[in-house]
Amino acid sequence: EMVIRDWSSDVCSSDLKRITMATDLMISISGVRGIVGKSLTPELLVRLGGAFGTYIRGGTVVVGRDTRTTGEMVKHATLGGLLATGCRVIDIGTVATPTLTLMIKHLRADGGVMISASHNPVEWNALKFFRADASYLNAQDARDLLDIYYSGNYEHVSHDKIREVRQNPHSHALHVDAVLNHIDVNAVRKRRFKVALDTVNGSGIFGARILLEQLDCEVYELNTQPDGKFQRYPEPSFVGLSDLMAFCKANAVDIGCALDPDADRIAFVDETGGFIGEELSLALCADHIFARCKTKGIATGPMVVNMSTSRINEDVANRYNVPFIRVPVGEVNVAETMAHQQSIIGGEGNGGVIYGPVHYGRDALVGIALMLEKMAVSGESVSALRAALPSYQIVKSKIECPKTAARRIIVGIAENYANANARIDTSDGLRIDYPDRWVHLRPSNTEPILRVISEAKSVEDANALIEEWRIRIEKEI
Repeated sequence: EMVIRDWSSDVCSSDLKRITMATDLMISISGVRGIVGKSLTPELLVRLGGAFGTYIRGGTVVVGRDTRTTGEMVKHATLGGLLATGCRVIDIGTVATPTLTLMIKHLRADGGVMISASHNPVEWNALKFFRADASYLNAQDARDLLDIYYSGNYEHVSHDKIREVRQNPHSHALHVDAVLNHIDVNAVRKRRFKVALDTVNGSGIFGARILLEQLDCEVYELNTQPDGKFQRYPEPSFVGLSDLMAFCKANAVDIGCALDPDADRIAFVDETGGFIGEELSLALCADHIFARCKTKGIATGPMVVNMSTSRINEDVANRYNVPFIRVPVGEVNVAETMAHQQSIIGGEGNGGVIYGPVHYGRDALVGIALMLEKMAVSGESVSALRAALPSYQIVKSKIECPKTAARRIIVGIAENYANANARIDTSDGLRIDYPDRWVHLRPSNTEPILRVISEAKSVEDANALIEEWRIRIEKEI
């Protein structure tokens, strides 16, 4: 039997790396992640497939995967569990995560399974579970699924109830059409933008290539072989995009677009090779949407972001008198709040843009399309559009720490912290808002680490805040 280790006992900081490396499995509302060949075994995958098949009562489930080399093994093991419970399985092949979520609604399925570890290193893979409304499972849904998994009470069917797996090859075109239906296609086509595209050899290349071709862009491709061999850091962040930045600068392109392996996150590079950053992707798109809605007299609903997202988004919302809501980290928390509030745009500062008229899910293709429309309508360069927004410096740090220990540490700090000049929020770890800066401490949903994120007007101030809290945390550890 798989043992999910509980690292709730006290540990020394010198032991953290060893313990972190030994941690077997990450289970959260973001799905189930593990290292293939260690924690993510075929036996475990069959059981998880059986649990989800039981959870959706043998209904129709859409299955897709990213380009990781382990994807076929993970898929077939998971299919075994799903089919054993009588599910009707529709395999849409290698796709982006937002493509899968759109297909769930299009096919009126009862749920979906995306096989992707997103930004994790190549040795990881994961199952991400979706409901019939194409949203991730929320906390209660996840508890219900795990109750089935741990109990082992799967609803297996007899041999004559096992169904064939159906294929659907039309998902990429449907995704692109859904995006194009909500932008001014002709305005973008007239500009004939030069676009450098880096998909980290992930599954975003299929939809992104079609989208840019439909918009009459001249496309320059970097890392676009869908073989799952990541040639850079998987996240679309500064640390992995030196090649894209150099290419944009040397080739006078209008914009560079960097995706993560399953294409639900986007970061931009400007025409000078300057890194715009994943934190600004949402702010740029939101500024465009709010301006467009104001011109047309369209209601927007509030802007919804998570606790770790840049304050620049709040500034953008205030510019257009749009209400602003923060929720705990986790795409489902943002998406559910957006749907409930009838919000037109929101997302996460990791490059996750959610545009309600297309669907309530992070989507790199949506981010690309909205940014190109913004450039076309305004006539401005990417660097000029960025310069028109407020300026903050955000610093993202992490400390290796088992998840249960991280939670205990944060609770202990929160219980003993008081500051008359700060707003304290403990709905998701600990977020402290000072008048001119903020810091957020929280255990990761996807890795055995404690995230420490700060933002201020200068990088020196943001780093100083990170260091202050790093010292406090290490003392607790």
